[in-house]
Amino acid sequence: MTPDPRALLRRMFDAAVEAAQPARNVPPHLPRLEDLGGGRLIVIGAGKASAAMARAVEDHWPGELSGLVVTRYGYAVPCQRIEIVAAAHPVPDAAGLAAAKRMLDVARGLTERDLVLCLISGGGSALLPLPIDGLTLEDKQAVNRELLKSGASISEMNCVRRHLSAIKGGRLAAACAPARVLTLAISDVPGDDPINIASGPTVPDPTTCADALAIVRRYGIALAPQVREVLESGRGESIKPGDPRLARAEIRLVATPQKSLEAAAAVARAAGVAPLLLGDAIEGEARDVGKVMAGIARSVVQHGQPLAPPCVLLSGGETTVTVRGRGRGGRNVEFLLSLAVALEGLAGVWAIAGDTDGVDGAEDVAGAIVAPDTLARAFSQGMRAADRLADNDGHGFFEALGDQVITGPTLTNVNDFRAVMVLDRQR
Repeated sequence: MTPDPRALLRRMFDAAVEAAQPARNVPPHLPRLEDLGGGRLIVIGAGKASAAMARAVEDHWPGELSGLVVTRYGYAVPCQRIEIVAAAHPVPDAAGLAAAKRMLDVARGLTERDLVLCLISGGGSALLPLPIDGLTLEDKQAVNRELLKSGASISEMNCVRRHLSAIKGGRLAAACAPARVLTLAISDVPGDDPINIASGPTVPDPTTCADALAIVRRYGIALAPQVREVLESGRGESIKPGDPRLARAEIRLVATPQKSLEAAAAVARAAGVAPLLLGDAIEGEARDVGKVMAGIARSVVQHGQPLAPPCVLLSGGETTVTVRGRGRGGRNVEFLLSLAVALEGLAGVWAIAGDTDGVDGAEDVAGAIVAPDTLARAFSQGMRAADRLADNDGHGFFEALGDQVITGPTLTNVNDFRAVMVLDRQR
């Protein structure tokens, strides 16, 4: 007998989060003490998982170390030798600016015998908001707000961010030269391209200021004159492939969205539900992805294709929301609301979607659950799902139904997790 659908969906989500925990993924990739050759180990980093990553380093490193990492408010983990600083995300603040300045100071003056261990995870772009000369934190905040509501993809947003930064796009690793730099990264981006994880502070950047300007034009993003000048003049060019300052820089992905999907698939199999992994790099407008997933779920119900129920369709990646209504957005709840509207209460179809960091957009809510009776329960409360979708009010919709998924800080981040489960039509 199939377990309770809500409980099974939540177990899959929890398994995805657990698979990306720093405590299990960082230690296997730590260097050996004898590899230092008498130099120092300096730990730096940024992201929602960076504090937990730092704790994993401290717990497993037998020698001396020191360092500084910056994480999101609420995601700090106590460490003894590595300083943990908290700052704002997704819109940066003065605490992040000060931490980024200090991190560059730590990186400068190192020798070729030193090893810099850089701990990077999603969220690092906002947490390292050091602007290029001529720009202010307020300039970076304004650009960030415009990007977040524009509908641009994460790779497009990070391209713009890199070319307005004094620390991203390889600049942090360049500052560490001639020391060796080993970056351990938890990927939260479709395709796992390191240049897009926290805007790539330790990897070379093949994109250009011209690419950033094209993105600005594509989405009609408003820029202050001084910001536009940085891009148009080329002053914002990042560190390019082949730069000798990055010759001793290496990066390893220690946790990825694919690994988390595979962990969720194992939970489904154990419960007698066949998993189908549709991909870990799905992008696009959240409401459009919701319609597509609803169409696949209908095919499963009506034709047993691409596989017969009971089954679950698993996917990851990062969708976008172009906010046009008065709601608070949130790409996972927008996806679910669109899915529910398209399914029209189809019997036997359940779904969960959530951000593995525990925060769907600016909300302290990871996501939500959709059930076959979601629309009916909403209607009984005087809510029309289509109207709420038009207003980008997924958070308000699922809050009213009591169907939110709330985890608190998960201390990791491998982006969005989606599971659409099709059971027999009687459930």
